Amino acid sequence: MKKFDKDPSAVLDYTVDWSNWLDTAETITSSTWTADTGLTIVSSSRTTNKSTVYLSGGTGGENYLVSNTIVTSATPTRTDRRTIKIAVKTRPA
Repeated sequence: MKKFDKDPSAVLDYTVDWSNWLDTAETITSSTWTADTGLTIVSSSRTTNKSTVYLSGGTGGENYLVSNTIVTSATPTRTDRRTIKIAVKTRPA
């Protein structure tokens, strides 16, 4: 599981690159993000092989899990999930 640091006042983007997992010519057809209570999903987007989420909020000193679930163009479709950890740390002014 990848871990990232975030300041509570920051709005930052985090990307999962699915390129190495997808088969040749297979693409992401849908992408859903979920986050632990305390973090806010501001927006999300996807390309054919990457999924990105923008997060805000969080409380300094707390850790949050954020998961990305995708469905692919394979026949039959494949579904998988990746989770990242966000460590919220208040940075000095």
